[in-house]
Amino acid sequence: MTLSAPRRTVVQAESLAWMSENEAPPNASVVTSLPDISERPDLGFDAWRAWFVKAARDVIAWTPRSGVAVFFQSDVRREDTLVDKSYLVLRAAEEAGAVLLWHKIVCRRPPGTISFGRPSWSHMLCVGHAPRATAKKPGPDVLPDAGFMPWSRAMGVTACRVACSYLRDEVGARVVVDPFCGRGTALAVANAMSLDALGVELSAKRCKAARALVVDLALSSV
Repeated sequence: MTLSAPRRTVVQAESLAWMSENEAPPNASVVTSLPDISERPDLGFDAWRAWFVKAARDVIAWTPRSGVAVFFQSDVRREDTLVDKSYLVLRAAEEAGAVLLWHKIVCRRPPGTISFGRPSWSHMLCVGHAPRATAKKPGPDVLPDAGFMPWSRAMGVTACRVACSYLRDEVGARVVVDPFCGRGTALAVANAMSLDALGVELSAKRCKAARALVVDLALSSV
């Protein structure tokens, strides 16, 4: 018996509009990273914060009741103020009536690094519609690094693998959806783990890259 290769579909569309017009596939869960303010130059800071919370809330609401949504977000500084994106995701979860299942830290620089600009860590938060049983194979709470990054804004292969392992082994997901897929790192990792993948991206150039990307899980330390 020959098993079929995992599928990958990348749709060129505005993500929130696409989600409002399309239901999530059965057995789907989400792994995504919402755009930073630098990627939304059309918005001022306050408008971007409001957009971010709404986008996260829409992603959570769109995720099937049996699934979860994993957000990978790096904090930013605005002048001398730190913008904590984990707080924004938690606000969205509360507004959606969802719960935080776990929160991991992914080091962007070695522990002990003194950073005067962007913080040297990223957040990985898993949000569900209801509490779930304790994971049978819990992943690390702190990842030493995100792993190989196929492009500058990538989530990192190791971080994607930790997220996708949880979706596959603990949630029972068979489809990984990234509604802001960029060049498709999460999609490629999902396929490498025998999961189907669905991505949505506005940029035609990034869509093309997301359809073609292949990653080597040997580059992951997990």
